Amino acid sequence: VEAQKSVMEFLLINHPLDCPICDQGGECQLQDLAVGYGKSSSRYKEEKRVVFHKNVGPLISMEEMSRCIHCTRCVRFGQEVAGVMELGMINRGEHSEITTFVGQTVDSELSGNMIDICPVGALTSKPFRYAARTWELVRKRSISPHDAVGANTTVQTKANHVMRVVALENEAINECWISDRDRFAYEGLNSPDRLTTPMVKQNGQWLETDWQSALDYVVHSLGDIQKQHGSQALAALAHPIASTEELYLLQKVMRGLGSQQIESRLRQTDTRGSAALPWLGMPIAKLGELKRVLVIGSHLRKDLPLIAARVRTATKQGLKVYRLDAGGNDWLMPIAAHLKSKPSQWVDQLGQIAQAIAQAKSISSPSGLAVKSVSREAQTIADQLLSNTKLESPEPQAILLGSLAIAHPNASDLHVLAEFIAKHTGCTFGFLCEGGNAVAAQMVGATQGNQGSIETVLQSKARAYVMLHVEPLNDLPNPQHTRSALQAADTVIAMSAYTSPDLLELADVILPITPYTETIGSYVTSPNIDANCPLNSVAVAMRTTPSAKSGCNKTLASTVWPFWASTTRSPACKLS
Repeated sequence: VEAQKSVMEFLLINHPLDCPICDQGGECQLQDLAVGYGKSSSRYKEEKRVVFHKNVGPLISMEEMSRCIHCTRCVRFGQEVAGVMELGMINRGEHSEITTFVGQTVDSELSGNMIDICPVGALTSKPFRYAARTWELVRKRSISPHDAVGANTTVQTKANHVMRVVALENEAINECWISDRDRFAYEGLNSPDRLTTPMVKQNGQWLETDWQSALDYVVHSLGDIQKQHGSQALAALAHPIASTEELYLLQKVMRGLGSQQIESRLRQTDTRGSAALPWLGMPIAKLGELKRVLVIGSHLRKDLPLIAARVRTATKQGLKVYRLDAGGNDWLMPIAAHLKSKPSQWVDQLGQIAQAIAQAKSISSPSGLAVKSVSREAQTIADQLLSNTKLESPEPQAILLGSLAIAHPNASDLHVLAEFIAKHTGCTFGFLCEGGNAVAAQMVGATQGNQGSIETVLQSKARAYVMLHVEPLNDLPNPQHTRSALQAADTVIAMSAYTSPDLLELADVILPITPYTETIGSYVTSPNIDANCPLNSVAVAMRTTPSAKSGCNKTLASTVWPFWASTTRSPACKLS
């Protein structure tokens, strides 16, 4: 016991002991250990070490580095998990300090996790700095909708305002990490662009109105267009960030009104081979067991930072990573082979791998494949993937189509070739999708399947568009085409949590809806749903964060029900 107290005394020699004003107070490991195992008073009377504060960017505060006990957790996190050493220790003895490289900031997409692993409050959240005490916060379990991982989070609120978002440990999904966009996206909740009141455009001027007037306007607009031009003059666009319930209700409304034009694959123009559910093809935790993986058309670090972290960790256990993309980005991990080419050449490059496999196994190539020659890199990848078929106990390997491949003009060709390679090499085939709920969107029918795409919706010359969580000129692949289609429509109804210059220009009605932190909903990341599984499991997770703005806490159901009930009485339209 005396030895424990002596160790704690040494740890606290240079610590400023400023717990009453420290953001870490109340959840500080050093504070807990000092109270539990330290002495009640200090014998140290000399001057304490003072470290000058540093500005390392807008997210992490290093204003109180005098608290640092030199555990180097932050340094090792960058090296071992994030893949980039952005912090390090300089000098020696009592002059040692944690800092960045000269003139550099901390920019990793996982950098916010350094805040969580710092045990003493030396690294704190800059947006959260001095905003609240930890014991004042109400904690609700949630998940992040920003990508297909569905990272588990804890949303912490005070007086119905979201104050911060931190990681919730789940080894099967995000381990104990979240990306910076998961952690800091809540800052937009209090943006000046936050929409709290329905708005209707009259004679080119936007007017705020009450809910009943706005919904009456929507009812008459959609009803008139349906009567004059038919049901197929109605179309809906939804972002896969929407919850399963929102997507289900939207497609139910559109099909109840007789329209089949609903699309949530906002960047995918080639949907000929879109029968398969766009999921990873395996549990996320299984990525760490792979021995070989071919990733096609993905900026893995930026698209799916937590997937990249798992793959990066697996490379230390022998995983070989092969890339097919346009290059220009560093994945911060060893790459066994890289087929770097223009997007227009991706089909040919992937076809070379398929051709090499077909020749090696003496089987027919995929129909329509015309490859003149096989490059050395393509042959190397093919040989490595084929080596698995010669083993007595095949090793796990995978082929993953990234978001850039899914949005490719010839996405179906890439899909066919990737599945051919996977089939004949024993690989698991999967997708790395944009949006947190692309799987659910297809499961509940919020797409046209292989009967249409976002291009066919825009080319249909619809007279009314209903948009859910969509920023049309940012989310769709062709801004000019999108602008023309929306401007040609009689009515554009946008359901969004925020206003934007694009919506103000193109929409006729904007209805405020709650963002992901303020409503309840489910996300599906895997089609293998067990009816008895808890709602916060790998397959489905519930968002349970309380509303931060009760004035705009309108779910899609309460928004669409009045005009839906008014425009149709068909039994097919009734909610089950």
